[in-house]
Amino acid sequence: MRRIARGDRRAFDEFYRRTAPWLQVRLRRRCADPDLVAEVLQETYLAVWRAAGGFAGARPGGGAAQGSAVGWLWTIAAHRLVDAFRRRARTDQVTRVQLTPGTAPAAEDEVMAARIGQDLERALLVLPPEVRAALRATVLDGLSTREASVLLGVPENTVKSRVRRARVALREALS
Repeated sequence: MRRIARGDRRAFDEFYRRTAPWLQVRLRRRCADPDLVAEVLQETYLAVWRAAGGFAGARPGGGAAQGSAVGWLWTIAAHRLVDAFRRRARTDQVTRVQLTPGTAPAAEDEVMAARIGQDLERALLVLPPEVRAALRATVLDGLSTREASVLLGVPENTVKSRVRRARVALREALS
């Protein structure tokens, strides 16, 4: 990242070569539209090129304690994907009948709904957003507790307790 922050194109190309296939697979888990995945991938690496100096590990004194470059990359990509879903939802909303304010589901909820049954969808929508986010990170994205902790910006034990709360609530709702 330090080399990318200094404008080293070869370092960026190597980072892209090593991480793009992994990132593309992760994005495809959350989005079935290959064009949207390609757009998000491009926006993500453009953001990395522009903001590499902002990555704590790229600054002198920054390091592993600040998080990994791959974790930082995924955070950027996840935000870009949510932004893309929101742009798409706004565009679709203009062409469809206007919904009452506050009735449109969040982009993340639309992705989850496409992958799971309606009963589970309803049960998930009752969960508090922070609990849903922890469940999504660990189950849908397959992140470890530590990775989810970095992504969500909360301690590992908080991730564990939120996932446990989600599982208990889902078990009750679906029984």
